[in-house]
Amino acid sequence: MPSVPKIRPISDLRNKFSDISRAVHESHEPVYLTKNGRGDMVVMSLEAYEQNLFESEIYLKLKEAEYQAASVKQRYTHSETMTELRKIIVGKETPKKRRGGLPHV
Repeated sequence: MPSVPKIRPISDLRNKFSDISRAVHESHEPVYLTKNGRGDMVVMSLEAYEQNLFESEIYLKLKEAEYQAASVKQRYTHSETMTELRKIIVGKETPKKRRGGLPHV
């Protein structure tokens, strides 16, 4: 179940910085800061920020794969894919080019 967002006034950034820092590091959740009652910025730990970037990159790569799959009719079995990956990993072969320009992996 998602947690309730932590919302604090922006003045807490100056007056209670250590509390905010502790909150983002302990909970791994962002703290939303408001200015004049409206959302202004988000503070999060570096670890949470990097995880967010990683997940965004994975999501974009999955979307790219979906678009590529929709543009070609040829499909590969799990066995074919794993065989090709093993060849690439042991350095016996460079990736084969598929229609669409991306390597067959």
